Amino acid sequence: MRIGVMGIIIEKDRSMAQEVQRILSAHAELIMARTGLPDRENGIYVISLIVRGTNEKISALAGKLGKLPNVKVKSAVTDAEIPADHT
Repeated sequence: MRIGVMGIIIEKDRSMAQEVQRILSAHAELIMARTGLPDRENGIYVISLIVRGTNEKISALAGKLGKLPNVKVKSAVTDAEIPADHT
């Protein structure tokens, strides 16, 4: 298991916000912390996550989010490993 960060940007309008929320809820076991910042004036909505999981699960979450229209995702996973029995 690894620790990482994920940045999610919803651009233009909030039309994808509900679908982003659905995907995040479906992967809640990976999310340790979440912060959101709406910049309504510029039509940009930012979500930052601290995630914990396998590289495969974190990549799958980023991939699902990144396929949505007007949603941009960047993630970085550290090489720090967490023993599986501590989750």
